[in-house]
Amino acid sequence: MKERGFTLIELLIVVAIIGVLAAIAVPSMLRARVAGNEASAIASMRAVNSAQTSYASSAARGGFAALLGTLGTACGTGEAFLSADLAADPVVKSGYRLALQATATAMPGPSDCNGTASRSDFYMTATPLGVGVTGHRALAATAAGAIYYDVSGVPPTEAAMAPGGGGRVIQ
Repeated sequence: MKERGFTLIELLIVVAIIGVLAAIAVPSMLRARVAGNEASAIASMRAVNSAQTSYASSAARGGFAALLGTLGTACGTGEAFLSADLAADPVVKSGYRLALQATATAMPGPSDCNGTASRSDFYMTATPLGVGVTGHRALAATAAGAIYYDVSGVPPTEAAMAPGGGGRVIQ
C-alpha cells in the first residue's frame, strides 16, 4: 500500500515561495498606505480651506475660524461648514494629526453668527504620526489657500509660507 501526502521538502519549498512573495508585496503595500494617508491629509486640508472660505463669506463677515470645532458648528439652523470627522481640535485622521490655530500675526475679526470671535488669518497643519511610517510629508496652509509641504515631517512655518519664504507648494 502506497501512502499519499506531501514530503517535508515539498512543504518547505511552498513555504519559501510564499515567503518570497510576501517579501515583495509587503513593502509595496506599505508605500501605497503612506501615499493614501498623504492623499487623505491633503484632501482634509483642502476641505478645511473650503470650509474657511464658506465660513468667512457667510458667517464671520470676512473673518476665519481659529478652531476646527468652530467650523464643525452650524450657523443657526444651517449645515456645519466642516464634516464631523474633522470637527475636533486637534483631530487624528489617516495617520495624520490635523490642527488649526490663528496665525501669529492674525488680528481679531468680527464675531460669527454664533458669537464666536473670528481672526484675520489661520494656520492649519497636518503632521504624520510616524514620519516614514504613516506619512513622509508634513503639510501646512493659511488663508491664502495654498498647501505647503516639508519632507522633514515638520510642518512648514508661517515664515516659509510667506511670499519669498522658500516653502514648497503642493501642485
